[in-house]
Amino acid sequence: RHLIHFGYMVEVLYPKRPNKQLFTNLIAQLKSLEVPFLDSFPGNVNDKFDVILDGIFGFSFNSQAGIRAPFDTILDDMIDASIPVASIDIPSGWNVEKGPKKPDGSVLDRHLRPDMLISLTAPKMCAKFFEGNHHFLGGRFLPPKLGAKYGLEGLPKYPGTSQIVRLPSTCKDDAQGSL
Repeated sequence: RHLIHFGYMVEVLYPKRPNKQLFTNLIAQLKSLEVPFLDSFPGNVNDKFDVILDGIFGFSFNSQAGIRAPFDTILDDMIDASIPVASIDIPSGWNVEKGPKKPDGSVLDRHLRPDMLISLTAPKMCAKFFEGNHHFLGGRFLPPKLGAKYGLEGLPKYPGTSQIVRLPSTCKDDAQGSL
């Protein structure tokens, strides 16, 4: 909904819709803004869109359990797309701590390689495997006491009233070497 208010044209891929009040409310907000919903990944994604905003899985996604349908093919389609991908917090299919790795520690044969990572609150451990050029920190909602409790005092300060701050990109050589 925020992107709509900033003037962007948005379509939401939402193949499975849980019957939970939070999601029902979010859908109602988007429908009131006339945001179209898609049930499947569009075949013309490279021609129709400028960017894919990846927010399939949340923080608690268990990569060891595998990816169920229809999200497995959606993830494959995102990997194959030629337009930029911006991942929210954790690239879809990645482990929150180990990044794009299998339970045995080997690198996934195919995994999402987003061009941009938008870390929320603080970069997660998997961000060290991010190889893209644009890493941002967003979400100015961490109380200072909680930040101190978890040792997050070293996070960069947000400039002025900005809701994001650019983080240094991970050195690609280091990231590839650590995979």
